[in-house]
Amino acid sequence: MNQSTDFIFGIHSIQEAIRSEKEIDKVLIKRGLAGELFQELFDDIKGANVPVQYVPIEKLNRVTRKNHQGVVAFISPISYHNIETIIPDLYEQGKAPFVLILDSLTDVRNIGAIARTAECAGAHAIIVPDKGSAQINADALKTSAGALHHIPVCRTKSLTQTCKFLKDSGLTLIAATEKAVELYFTADFTQPIALIMGSEETGISTDLLRIADKLVKIPATGKIESLNVSAAASVLIYEVVKQRLLSS
Repeated sequence: MNQSTDFIFGIHSIQEAIRSEKEIDKVLIKRGLAGELFQELFDDIKGANVPVQYVPIEKLNRVTRKNHQGVVAFISPISYHNIETIIPDLYEQGKAPFVLILDSLTDVRNIGAIARTAECAGAHAIIVPDKGSAQINADALKTSAGALHHIPVCRTKSLTQTCKFLKDSGLTLIAATEKAVELYFTADFTQPIALIMGSEETGISTDLLRIADKLVKIPATGKIESLNVSAAASVLIYEVVKQRLLSS
């Protein structure tokens, strides 16, 4: 367990944190937990749209040996934003939205590195799933050099549904994948776009590849066939910057 991650435990403590609008990254709940007090807490968790993971008690005991009452919550070091608010605001400002979708990245250092590049390049937001992705913690913040405090990070229950919203909002979904035929620099990045980057192990999910408007790849002529995801993101992000600067 990463000791730099802040957490709280116990039903009343977590309930108070949620009601005081603290940013909760996720709540771990012991499998089979029941009772009136727990139901009240669960209602608060659901109302605040906080991600939940049901786990064996041994996992909770690895986090803390104190009386956790079957629930542990991790405090997020950042505040999350709503992409459905950000996109209309960008259009109202006369900007062509540029957002990144990180599909289940598991290394916090990659998330931090991508956030640093994205913020430097003026990207408008980063979108992550609330499950199946690395927790944004102190290590991610350090790797981002503080960028995660500046670029809006949006958490969603369904990347597929969020992608449909982005498409309906006029964004073109461009997926970076080795399965593509088209090279990245032939794509038009001057239009409103959402750039999808896949996880380190499995790449972009089939559902997102299916919904994407365009698949692009970075040419690799060496013996190693692919770049680290944060390095690949840097190449693509600055292609966006280049094209938009040249077209302005």
